[in-house]
Amino acid sequence: MSTIPWQDRPENSKDVMWRYSENPIIDRYSIPSSNSIFNSAVVPFGDGYAGVFRCDNKAVQMNIFAGFSKDGINWDINHEPIEMKSGNTEMIESAYKYDPRVVWIEDRYWITWCNGYNGPTIGIGYTFDFKEFFQCENAFLPFNRNGVLFPQKINGKYAMLSRPSDNGHTPFGDIWISYSPDMKYWGEHRLVMKPSPFEKSAWQCTKVGAGPIPILTEEGWLMIYHGVINTCNGFRYAMGSALLDVNSPDQVKYRTQPYLLGPAETYEMVGDVPNVVFPCAALHDIEEDKLAVYYGAADTHVAIAFGKLSEVIQFTKDNSL
Repeated sequence: MSTIPWQDRPENSKDVMWRYSENPIIDRYSIPSSNSIFNSAVVPFGDGYAGVFRCDNKAVQMNIFAGFSKDGINWDINHEPIEMKSGNTEMIESAYKYDPRVVWIEDRYWITWCNGYNGPTIGIGYTFDFKEFFQCENAFLPFNRNGVLFPQKINGKYAMLSRPSDNGHTPFGDIWISYSPDMKYWGEHRLVMKPSPFEKSAWQCTKVGAGPIPILTEEGWLMIYHGVINTCNGFRYAMGSALLDVNSPDQVKYRTQPYLLGPAETYEMVGDVPNVVFPCAALHDIEEDKLAVYYGAADTHVAIAFGKLSEVIQFTKDNSL
């Protein structure tokens, strides 16, 4: 991609990542039924972009909706949620769907989300055109969240990051990786990353979870993730980055001690869930050295932040735990 959304770093900013000046790019009421739109996924599609958006309605029922954009900033989101057809299973029951990720692998777009099936687990589906969607077997037993696929097979197998959890607002969470030969049966579960000790990096001492689809770089897989601290005012979510080994991504080479972006603007600190920066998607251009990260702000809006890909990688190496 050579036309990803972009805005140059403000003159007075020295931050490795900076916010779009017109944030949030998607308001909570962007479709008639919505109470909030956040934690959503974006990919290049055709001559523009397509996305899968978390839209909670005014009954606060959680579901995912398709949307389209020419520039990655201005979005037209369908007013009705995605209706799934049977993929590799007839069991497509779902009490809720939220926090989607989307990735192109080989011949189709794969979608993962937190799927309600006797508690939260990882739902998987696919589409070729963002009009017709097919749901597959859930990847894991409940309880699990933050299922994030790698954009290509690793050692001949599909690979997915996830965060085993519980049925509520989990006060813990590690990042794991699992492998599959066919997108139906998953195994070879390996621990990738745990929360940091409080005294070393408090912003990520309660739980961590994978964010956007990992980006393959010369330094390894760049994984943008969220970290959480439990404060006297509740959970606070911020964004960090890590570099994973290319062939063995359960091996963390570097991991940021300071966060890349934390809740500081009003739209990140005030909303349905205050103090949340939750990354779910990223667009990148290796040649132009650009990175654009979409994130949920205060569980209410969608916002976007920018950075130089090389600077994010160097920052991760220079400021590693």
